[in-house]
Amino acid sequence: MTPHLLQTLDLPSLQNLVVEWGLPKFRAQQIRSWIVENRAESFDDMANLPKALRGQLAEKAQLWTTQIAKHTTAADGTEKLLLQLHDGGRIECVLLRDGDRRTICISSQVGCAMGCVFCASGLDGVDRNLTVGEIIEQMLRLQRLLPVGERLSHIVVMGMGEPLANIDRLLPALDFASAEDGLGISHRRITISTVGLPPAIRRLADRDSRYHLAVSLHAPDDELRNQIVPTNKKVGIQAILEAADHYFDVSGRRLTFEYVLLAELNDRPEHAHRLAKLLRGRPALLNIIPYNPVAGLPYRTPSKEAQHEFRAILENAGLTVKFRQRKGDKINAACGQLRRNTPENLVQISG
Repeated sequence: MTPHLLQTLDLPSLQNLVVEWGLPKFRAQQIRSWIVENRAESFDDMANLPKALRGQLAEKAQLWTTQIAKHTTAADGTEKLLLQLHDGGRIECVLLRDGDRRTICISSQVGCAMGCVFCASGLDGVDRNLTVGEIIEQMLRLQRLLPVGERLSHIVVMGMGEPLANIDRLLPALDFASAEDGLGISHRRITISTVGLPPAIRRLADRDSRYHLAVSLHAPDDELRNQIVPTNKKVGIQAILEAADHYFDVSGRRLTFEYVLLAELNDRPEHAHRLAKLLRGRPALLNIIPYNPVAGLPYRTPSKEAQHEFRAILENAGLTVKFRQRKGDKINAACGQLRRNTPENLVQISG
């Protein structure tokens, strides 16, 4: 397999690579500019490179290692890509439009090992970590969905997989996303979502605390969380909160706690009161996400009445609460849905 060029997209690495190929160092900047700024689809698009050199590059490296197995678009402007990897695995990534915001949601692993009972991503377990290049490729493929003049504004690492289980490959990809000569997205507009792995949260805090951290709670106590998030049995909510507090102490960035609201499971008034008690006093945003149903799973979206009551209890307790607007329901935009609902022999190659 020829090298994946996006694996070495940082300028020093790319310069070393082109020098190894016997090319002048300045070619690295030209190639990078075509990929990042001009959104080149292939080496043939790199018009200021000699035609013979373009052919040479195509022989020496791959620009894309994925194929678009399926591309779906919702009426609200949400677009989702199902990408087939070189080894047959499949991942998902999403572009969300909201006013001037152009947010992308990217995956970090093929599948997920966390086993959250309501999530389609983990139904088949985890196959492997994504490479740096495969994470960057999602960003660039989604960027190419935007018209000329529009640019990506936010990233959430909230797709398939547990990001902090692949931290060594994720952070270099986010370095590219936040670099001025990369995608130029502010660190403040990049969020890493985790189910809560205390050692990894502390490692992230000590290694790179520039990003927003979102911790997926989904329950106000260990008894219920053990049912919803099986990995909690080995960890416990208190250890997660202590690690999250450490991240706040180091970074100074307000934390986000996420809570998927599941009808008649964790959406009752007593759950809201316990959640308010758990988070009271923490400088955090509580992001409530009404469940997006997954075919084959028994969980349902709570009623509007249950959602309003849950919110009122939290706000009356003084918590800062945001209810996430559901997008892309009609295109299986919940993580892992499109992969499971698309036959493996279906590949719509585009771009």
